[in-house]
Amino acid sequence: MASASSATLSSLSSLSLHATPRFSLLPNTTTTTISLRPFSLPSPLSSSSSRPNFRPKASADVETTFFDNDDPEEIDVFDPPEAPEGFIPPPSFDEGPLETEDEIAAAYEELYGPAFSGVSVLGNDIYVMDSKMRKIGGFGSKVKKEKVRDGFEERVVQVRRVTKVVKGGKQLHFRAIVVVGDKQGQVGVGVGKAKEVIAAVQKSAVNARRNIITVPMTKYSTFPHRSEGDYGAAKVMLRPASPGTGVIAGGAVRIVLEMAGVENALGKQIGSKNALNNARATVVAVQKMRQFREVASERGIPMEELWK
Repeated sequence: MASASSATLSSLSSLSLHATPRFSLLPNTTTTTISLRPFSLPSPLSSSSSRPNFRPKASADVETTFFDNDDPEEIDVFDPPEAPEGFIPPPSFDEGPLETEDEIAAAYEELYGPAFSGVSVLGNDIYVMDSKMRKIGGFGSKVKKEKVRDGFEERVVQVRRVTKVVKGGKQLHFRAIVVVGDKQGQVGVGVGKAKEVIAAVQKSAVNARRNIITVPMTKYSTFPHRSEGDYGAAKVMLRPASPGTGVIAGGAVRIVLEMAGVENALGKQIGSKNALNNARATVVAVQKMRQFREVASERGIPMEELWK
């Protein structure tokens, strides 16, 4: 194979081509001779030294070496530039003035809502308890709400299972009745429904806090006078009692009076035994009560003359 290719190249090198133009307008015609120089094909088994080098030669003007004078083990020292003339460094975070209690309370209320003490610095509604509840949860755990600590205690009156008939079947829910109070004259009754018992109790507690009323009481922690209230088919009768009597009542009436802070009272359920209606009837009866000083001020007479 190699001998055949060399013979062919040697025969081509001895050839000369004479090109004579057939149609020429010039008076003198010349003969152009094209000669082929012999060349050899590189062998695939030849060494790399015989291969042609197509890399450009580096000129003397271009510097191809860098960092020749740098020591890799040398530690460089950071030398920042000097501050301009008249530069005043900013104060440190710890050197600033301390925040006042009002500023701290305003910042806390802006983040988490009104404080648990019931005082709003920014003028928010303190009875909207959804803003006080902060969701707490992590990865892989169900989101739950933190229990509110605003001075009110919660008492569950009743939890019932209710169903709703729809086109596709029955929907199961839970209805909870909760009474909240601070045992200092503030009490509220709420109701809520949800698919879970815990969610129903939380919703009813929020609803109860939105319906807070004030219970008028004397210095003996009893009612100033007798009263009656009805709600639906339920009717409740309330009577004051002497000190040491205690709360003599049953069902939802007793829970409402205890959460309000009443220590001596008589209560009776007349009519329906529905827990929700009896609790609301108790609230209606309490709202009808008035203090002696209020009646005296409306009549324009001293309070001592009320019993004459």
